[in-house]
Amino acid sequence: MKIEITGVNMSVNDRLREEVESQLSKFHRFFGDEAVTTVKVQPDQKDVKVEITLKIHRDIYRVEATAPEAKVALDAAIDNLERQIRKHKSKLKKRKRDLSYMDDYLDQLPALTEEEIQEATPEITRRKRFVIDAMDPEEAALQMELIDHDFFLYLSPETGKVCVLYKRHDGDYGILEPEY
Repeated sequence: MKIEITGVNMSVNDRLREEVESQLSKFHRFFGDEAVTTVKVQPDQKDVKVEITLKIHRDIYRVEATAPEAKVALDAAIDNLERQIRKHKSKLKKRKRDLSYMDDYLDQLPALTEEEIQEATPEITRRKRFVIDAMDPEEAALQMELIDHDFFLYLSPETGKVCVLYKRHDGDYGILEPEY
């Protein structure tokens, strides 16, 4: 498994780097060299935030955790990653496309209870249809604020593609621009 460790506005010492590699080694034995893991460590006010993104084939798992110390945040993020994969275990097994790269890992996870299966199965309760207008990101941000949503779909006049403007946790905005 390829592991990329990055410190944002802080340096990652060798001890933390070894701890990250050690904790992620359990995933390596299941996913091998096909998995790419990105670990980002950054200060978050008085705490440290650890973000882990694990990409295997077309599947992407992303978790983050914040704690006063980097190791504690790392432990919490690893636990969240395992919980996320376990939570989606039954969905992954039901999917039609080949998930043989996950079989060994999923088989070693404990089975979900009926209650956990119900919690992990969200329902689509509403469908909306609407016209997507061409507009620049600033206009999309204004429209998003007017309807009081956390995201807004719009057509980029520059690229001609559908983009998503979303509100980030820090209050700023982000744009998702698809490549197809």
